[in-house]
Amino acid sequence: MTATLIDGLALSKKLRADVATRAAALAARGHQPGLAVVLVGDNPASEVYVRNKIKACEDNGLYSSYDRYAETLPEADLLKRIDELNNDPKIHGILVQLPLPKHIDSHKVLEAIAPEKDVDGFHVANAGALMTGQPLFRPCTPYGVMKMFEEYEIPLEGANAVVIGRSNIVGKPMALLLLEKGATVTICHSKTRDLAKHTLDADIVVAAVGKRNVLTADMIKPGATVIDVGMNRDDNGKLCGDVDFAGLKDKAGFITPVPGGVGPMTITMLLVNTIEAAERAAGV
Repeated sequence: MTATLIDGLALSKKLRADVATRAAALAARGHQPGLAVVLVGDNPASEVYVRNKIKACEDNGLYSSYDRYAETLPEADLLKRIDELNNDPKIHGILVQLPLPKHIDSHKVLEAIAPEKDVDGFHVANAGALMTGQPLFRPCTPYGVMKMFEEYEIPLEGANAVVIGRSNIVGKPMALLLLEKGATVTICHSKTRDLAKHTLDADIVVAAVGKRNVLTADMIKPGATVIDVGMNRDDNGKLCGDVDFAGLKDKAGFITPVPGGVGPMTITMLLVNTIEAAERAAGV
């Protein structure tokens, strides 16, 4: 059996076309959706992410502003800029690229973003609302994974799902979104004693730990759905995920590749969240 590849690029394209249509409809009414991107420091990976986000905005009819600051920017200056963006009617979403320099408290910065402009879904108000199933915004990566399940008609109700990783950005919200759809969810992490014991019983495994080969073919049952959120480099410097793709692709039922799987969906869902924010602001 060869697994069906879940094509994040194709699904992204489809969702972005819908974003562009909605953006054009808003712009025609005088409400062009706007995303503000803030980058502090010169982390090369962050620069690539930011560039991709701004390009995605431009390609799909969204206005974007880009604030680029030196590593030495005082925390107070960053908070002041966020306050200005909170009060700017042209801006519907604010994204502060993480990680921030060590002297800046990232929690304080994320909490300074107005919840109605928190398109990353990281503000405590949105994180708490996710717990009750009523968030203004769902965090982009888990939201993208949920769209993949929907597109490929992968049944979640009653399914045993294992999420490997407990980060606030992916692991925890992923578990809550699966729970909301009726899955029975187990969260595993670095302190889990016997990971394979949990994954062998799973219909769905989402790996999100940032560690190569955390999931291998002997750790899943035949036909399981495997979602790889990881982004690593192999010994040859080639991009790879958290799972042993070569071993798993002949045993899983569905699997996401790296690259071309979850990655494109993250930026796409950022656009979707920004459109939703703009539609709310415009009373649509």
